[in-house]
Parts: sequence; C-alpha cells; structure tokens
Amino acid sequence: MSIEVLRPPTRNAASLLDEITVLILTYNEAPNIRRTLDRLRWAHRIVVVDSFSTDETVEIVNGFCNTDLIQRCFDSFARQCNFGLEQIRSPWVLSLDADYVVSDELLKEMEDLRADDAASGYSVQFRYCVQEAPLGASLYPPRAVLFRKHGARYVDDGHGHHVVLSGETKMLSGWIDHDDRKSLARWLNEQSRYAIAETRKLLETPSSDLNFADRVRLWMLPAPFLVFFYTLLVKGLILDGWPGWYYVFQRTLAEILLSLRLIETKLTARRSVT
Repeated sequence: MSIEVLRPPTRNAASLLDEITVLILTYNEAPNIRRTLDRLRWAHRIVVVDSFSTDETVEIVNGFCNTDLIQRCFDSFARQCNFGLEQIRSPWVLSLDADYVVSDELLKEMEDLRADDAASGYSVQFRYCVQEAPLGASLYPPRAVLFRKHGARYVDDGHGHHVVLSGETKMLSGWIDHDDRKSLARWLNEQSRYAIAETRKLLETPSSDLNFADRVRLWMLPAPFLVFFYTLLVKGLILDGWPGWYYVFQRTLAEILLSLRLIETKLTARRSVT
C-alpha cells in the first residue's frame, strides 16, 4: 500500500514574496490583528509599530514567530510609517493596516511577480466587510500597498496618509478585505478626531488642489445627502441588506460630522471678526 505525502506548496524561483517585509501600525487592534497576521505566515518578517496599546494587541503580535514589535509614541500616521520603513532592510515592503486581510488571489499574484520588474509599486482594490460580511461596493479607494522601499516615503493627508513613490505604480487584480471589528463607540470617537483633521486639510488646501469630492464637502450642506443616496442607490448597497445599511449610515454620519466641524469653524471665525 502506497502512502501519499502531502507537501506544502513551493514558491516560484526568485518569488517576490522572499523579498518582502510587511509593515503594520497598531493601537488597540486586538479585535483585528490576529486575523491579519494569520494570513501573513508566509512572510519572513513583519514589522509592527505599536503606539503603546493598552489591550491584548502586544500579546497577540508576540505570539507570531515572524513578527518584530517596536513601540513608538504616535505623532502622525506618516511619521509612524516612515519610522517603520527605517526598520526594514528588504527591498520590498507590503504596508498594511491592522484590519487588512490579504486574499488568496492577491497572495498568488504577488508570488508570481518578478523581483526585477520595473514597477516601483503596486496598488490593490479593497473589498469592504461589515462584521465579516463582504459588501458589493464601497467608497474605499485603491491604495499602493506593495512597493520598493528605496525612494518611498509617507506623507500625511487629512486624517490619513499615503505613500509617495519615485516611479511607476501598477494595479494588481487581487484584493484585500477591509474588515474592522472594533466597536461602534471606538469608530465614533475616531471619526470625531478625523473630522478635525479633514477640516484643517479642506480649509488650508487651495481649492484647485482639491479633488471633486473634497470641493463638494466645502459646500457643507449637500455632502451628507449626496453620500447617503450615492452609496445606497448608485453603489447598490441597498442590495447588501443590513450590512449595506450599516455602511451607508456610517459614511453619512462621517460626512455630517465633517460638515458640523466646517460650520463650527466658520462660526468661530465670524465671531472672532466681530
């Protein structure tokens, strides 16, 4: 009787996976980080820059043998990311949020990439999930997550951040699941802070440098209504049941908070003049 031995799949010769270090920022990500790290067991090294979490994040991260956790006081997303890049020696970086789950399709696509490809980076699309349920669409834009370390730097952008690369960026067909399981109370608190940063960005950036969506936000009153109907009907989230409604109300509330901050700033400025 013959016995079949199952062997783990072998990587392609000179696979890009062997040239990648993963970078993740964390702060109290216990509801998310285990799922993210579970899909990254292929990585030789994962650099986690933690902003002194007070939950079980550090314990969970240290339970994975391919992680290096470094703690640094948070000052901005871009500075945290740039600090993380300084800790990386590999030529390629896969930069992820703590609630990003890499799909099998994206992993296979990265495995097939050649390390000597001319691209400086690769962008991916996201499948937004609400409590594990994937939505048919979202407002979450594609993002450059895989890139050559040389010449890469992060810059703050409103409440968020993005990486600036020195060369061509290509789009991959695989996707990442964005599946944030943190509480609604945590989300509300974060959105309040984000609205302050977005207000500053909208008011300090010349109108000609703002995209169409940001220029609409400066009108204050129409933006929440437009987001509600756009996500519900145009993006088709009405077809996703309660998870779709949850997302629609989240995005609408985020726009309402931003409009309130813009109105507050306008009223404060008017009062200071008089």
